[in-house]
Amino acid sequence: MKRSTSLRVDPSHTPTDRQTELARIVHSTVHSTPVWDLHTHLYPTGFGSPVPTVSDSVDPQGLSLWGIDELLTYHYLVAEVYRVVPATRLPYEQFWRMSKSEQADHIWKNLFVDRTPLSEACRGVLTTLSLLGLDPNERNLDNHRKWFAEQSLDSHIDRVMDTARVSRITMTNAVFDDNERERWLATPSAGADARFEAVLRFDPLLRDWHSAGPKLREWGYEVDQDLDDKTIGEIRRFLRDWIGRMNAIYCAVSLPPSFRYRGAEDRSPGSTVFREAVLPTLAEAGLPMAMMIGSRLQVNPSLKDGGDTVENSDVASVVQLCSDFPDNRFLCTMLARENQHELAVAARKFGNLMVFGCWWFLNNPSLVEEITRMRLELLGTTFVPQHSDARVLDQLIYKWDHSRSIIAKVLADKYADVEATGRRVSETDIQRDVQHLLHGAFADFLTP
Repeated sequence: MKRSTSLRVDPSHTPTDRQTELARIVHSTVHSTPVWDLHTHLYPTGFGSPVPTVSDSVDPQGLSLWGIDELLTYHYLVAEVYRVVPATRLPYEQFWRMSKSEQADHIWKNLFVDRTPLSEACRGVLTTLSLLGLDPNERNLDNHRKWFAEQSLDSHIDRVMDTARVSRITMTNAVFDDNERERWLATPSAGADARFEAVLRFDPLLRDWHSAGPKLREWGYEVDQDLDDKTIGEIRRFLRDWIGRMNAIYCAVSLPPSFRYRGAEDRSPGSTVFREAVLPTLAEAGLPMAMMIGSRLQVNPSLKDGGDTVENSDVASVVQLCSDFPDNRFLCTMLARENQHELAVAARKFGNLMVFGCWWFLNNPSLVEEITRMRLELLGTTFVPQHSDARVLDQLIYKWDHSRSIIAKVLADKYADVEATGRRVSETDIQRDVQHLLHGAFADFLTP
């Protein structure tokens, strides 16, 4: 049978009527489909309200960040403003002595008033204001502050989720952070909000056993530094206790670029805890392990949270873990652009590896497009294209608005490529694929 070429894409750069129609359907579907945001640093109302102070380490003001001053003083913009007003003119220690509103005023003036806000972090603030119904041309910051001051946190969470079309928010709950841990202990119901899911994060267990061990002993777990059988059993008990307390849907750790795992012969404390305590406990519980790899911390400590940088990481360690632990499931994102192709290829080889998101320094439109296009070409729809990593509630709005536009653009191109072969793509096909990318791939991966 002679092959038809009637649906071949016009080699010119002018879109055909069918390509235009495909793009319209894809953009409409991507922007209207609810997303399950699988990784944020956001908290429900119970964490944003004052609680009985268990110790001086608990912040009585709460952990839920929202509003214009929090948007403007986010560490992305703190680092950016020091490109404009260097430390020789405004010493770091002077900036950190300012009130939150004074810091926001400084950033607003130098990045939004005196200059065109071209960076992605700046554009994100404008997108957020606009989609909340505020005027992005307004130069008087106090007018924006007035609007946010009139909102209540609980209703604002609903408004932001509705505007961003986020159906569920996944928290990151760091058990070794005194402020957070003691909130769970003081107010166990604080995390009981149907809009939010909990994730148990325990970086020091794998990154710094010499400091984590004494903490566990302080909390009533009989551990020794030498990681004997009793200690491994107590670490497992600790993990089971906190998974249950939080009702965690997965566990997570952020790992440095230097992270290496080389199998059973690797007797380093972190690898031993990972291999003998963490992964068996998660396999037993049926929970995935999320690894965020590639942040080198505090190369400029004067910037505080903005002082971290990026380096290449070791994908071979991820491959080794997936191979050695076939009964475990691994979510993985890496920070360096240079790691993305190798990581996607690794996911082709292991069904227990789910690549997700464009994290932190990768969350820029040009890189999101490049990475999403490459992943679709290698993995089809078997990955999670984005997560917000939001630390300020309102960031959900711009991060998902910007990401959806890019995801839609890439998908429209890929559907046009499919139709160029003669295969017709229906609107039902598009709806199914988009729902899978924005919700189903992650939801399915959570199921053992």
